Amino acid sequence: MEVLLIIFIFVALAAGGAIGYYIHLSSTRKKIGSAEAESHRIIDEARREAERLVKEGELKIKEDQFQARQEFENEVKDRRDELTKLEKRLFSKEENVTKKSDYLDNREQELGKREKKLANREKDWDKKHQDLDELIAGQRQVLEKISGLSAEEAKEQLKESLLNEAKHEAAKKIKAVEEEAKAEAENKSKAIIAQAIQRYAGDYVTERTVSVVGLPNDEMKGRIIGREGRNIRALEAATGIDLIIDDTPEAVVLSGFNPIRREVARMALEKLITDGRIHPSRIEEIVAKCESELDVKIKEFGEQAAFDLGLHGIHPELIKLIGRLYFRTSYGQNVWQHSIEVAFICGIMAGELGLNVKQARRAG
Repeated sequence: MEVLLIIFIFVALAAGGAIGYYIHLSSTRKKIGSAEAESHRIIDEARREAERLVKEGELKIKEDQFQARQEFENEVKDRRDELTKLEKRLFSKEENVTKKSDYLDNREQELGKREKKLANREKDWDKKHQDLDELIAGQRQVLEKISGLSAEEAKEQLKESLLNEAKHEAAKKIKAVEEEAKAEAENKSKAIIAQAIQRYAGDYVTERTVSVVGLPNDEMKGRIIGREGRNIRALEAATGIDLIIDDTPEAVVLSGFNPIRREVARMALEKLITDGRIHPSRIEEIVAKCESELDVKIKEFGEQAAFDLGLHGIHPELIKLIGRLYFRTSYGQNVWQHSIEVAFICGIMAGELGLNVKQARRAG
């Protein structure tokens, strides 16, 4: 019984394996069939795609050929138009050359005719000139016989007469020119001076011999005078300027004809009032300091005048002298300002006359 069961199981396993193999074989065949169908489909699609690409390539080639043919035709047309224009231009130039050639031929013919006329006229003039020389020679002989003078003597008399007449006329002309030049020069000089003065106008100041120094209060007058007047005497002795202290409220008058000393006294008094220490030794110290400061100011004024006038290379001593003019007045005007004004007017006049402007300013 067990043996039969084992045989039955073995037979069943063999049958199952055969059935499984058959099923696997059938499935494999189906897969192969579907793979072949897929491959045929892919091949068909590739063939159709290749045909499409071939057709597109042929169309592209045809389009490129058409476009190239069109461009070539356009270029040929442009070249043909250019050649037509060049041909017209050459034809026009040829016509112009022909016209010019005809014109030159006509001019040449006219010039030839004129040359012939001139040659004939020259012959006529030569003949007339010869006849005139003969006539003059005959007249000269007749005049020599009538006057009893030779040609050379007559020439000398004529020269002398003409020379005297020319001298007389020249003298009259020279006198007239001199008078006219004097009148014109006078008018022109007046006009130039007036124009120069109009173009430059300076400031005027009144001439003065006093300076006024303001005080903070009337008590300061007593300190300036000092005990028994020693301070005011020391200040007048150091500066050479008279100090007038009167009833004028809060003011001291400095009087003197020397403007430099008066300016030193004014500066020193202002410094002393500001400092408050007023005694003889301090006064001498401040006056000396103000003199040094004023020397610097004088140099600055001189340099400023030279700079305003555009003048360089002036000697330092002259610069100081020019600066000192700032503190002088004459006929109601500051001499420093007046000197600058004169220099400017001289420069303007030199410019009008075409002369050296800087040299004229330096002289002014």
